[in-house]
Amino acid sequence: VTLLYAFLHMRHSLKYFDKMRCLRKRSAVSFLGVLVICLLFMNLYIEDGYVLEGDKQLIRETATHQLNPERYVHTFKDLSNFSGSINISYRYLAGTPLPRKRYLTIGLSSVKRKKGNYLLETIKSIFEQSSYDELKEIAVVVQLADFDSAWCEGMVQDISQKFAHHIIAGRLIVIHVPEEYYPVLDGLKRNYNDPEDRVKFRSKQNVDYAFLLNFCANLSDYYVMLEDDVRCSKNFLTAVKKVITSREGSYWVTLEFSKLGYIGKLYHSHDLPRLAHFLLMFYQEMPCDWLLIHFRGLLAQKEVIRFKPSLFQHMGYYSSYKGAENKLKDDDFEEESFDIPDNPPANLHTNMNVFENYEASKAYSSIDEYFWGKAPSTGDFYGIVFEKPIKISKIKVVTGTEDRQNDILHHGALEVGEKTVGSKKGRQCTTYLRLGEFKNGNFEITDVEHKVLFDINCMRILVTKSQKEWLIIRSISIWTSQTPNQ
Repeated sequence: VTLLYAFLHMRHSLKYFDKMRCLRKRSAVSFLGVLVICLLFMNLYIEDGYVLEGDKQLIRETATHQLNPERYVHTFKDLSNFSGSINISYRYLAGTPLPRKRYLTIGLSSVKRKKGNYLLETIKSIFEQSSYDELKEIAVVVQLADFDSAWCEGMVQDISQKFAHHIIAGRLIVIHVPEEYYPVLDGLKRNYNDPEDRVKFRSKQNVDYAFLLNFCANLSDYYVMLEDDVRCSKNFLTAVKKVITSREGSYWVTLEFSKLGYIGKLYHSHDLPRLAHFLLMFYQEMPCDWLLIHFRGLLAQKEVIRFKPSLFQHMGYYSSYKGAENKLKDDDFEEESFDIPDNPPANLHTNMNVFENYEASKAYSSIDEYFWGKAPSTGDFYGIVFEKPIKISKIKVVTGTEDRQNDILHHGALEVGEKTVGSKKGRQCTTYLRLGEFKNGNFEITDVEHKVLFDINCMRILVTKSQKEWLIIRSISIWTSQTPNQ
């Protein structure tokens, strides 16, 4: 009995110890689980601080090594914080640091071509198509991005001889980044079945642009990228300024003044550092013009904002890649000075039945959009109420499109009015003066300020006869003379 009692007591003790061990194991597992979760939350908490700063430093320190996008991009929020410059040294081949900040910097990156060279013609076009007052507001930065030092020296001599006065005036700078600052360019991923030399070419081009953007970040308020084989429209800067003014109060990342490649793409200069980092991160993934689409999308500009006519035209016949033929042309380009309208701030409204999202505002925009209304009736109107009374010099209205040439205003008139009444959202003019009738769907009048003696508060397009066809108002363009004192 004593032995049996001792055996049972020992068995009970073993069960007790086994139970204690299990509890300890479970406690340890629970503790480790809580610890892991705490560490994860701590990591998320500090990621935007210490971890991000470490990544920034690592990017700067590894400028000569292959960059791994997965390593550096935690979230796009992190990328948006990359506002610091990339730590590389630039050689000034011609010109000196700018003495003052400008309105617009024009960036060009150029390499030696197997056939043809258009860089000098491009620089010439920039300066020749700008007025004296416009030249005061621009800076041109040329990056010679070839590793052939003899070619670079020859190009610097040619540029210095042809454009010496622009260099002396501080309008033209020529720079170069030594090869040792470039990441790995051989043995990269062959995306899209591109041959190895093509991958190397486009990957280096991404790095070239990143270094150029990095240099230009603090030179001006805005930046426009051109390729080294383009010609410019006359007074392109004045046109760009008008567009920027018309976009005041609206959000944008990229404004496009050409539909080709990396030509005529305009940015706020404060976005250049993060764009430079973005190009460096994904330099081996895809061509630069594809990366730019992703960049503006990640910064919440989903739609292309492109203006017509185009201000820049591709003129090169041979590509910088292997000298292949490149006959791309922008059919929206107009070389002569095109007088972009002012279209002062206004409230837009219509009583027509609007089709889908082709609302009234799209006819008043300089973007390639339009208003589209279902078959209008006599008395229907499209109205514009200006925020302030204005003096108008010229008005032009175009209806219909090439695809829908019958969706024009077949019978209509254009009127201007004064003395608004009503609330801010529902204002309208009490009296109107008719300026003329539409002909073949279009209306144009000049010298309005000499024909209208009052300051104009409103303008409206009036349907004078019902039509079965729908109505597209493709563009409304208004040029103002001196704004009256309020």
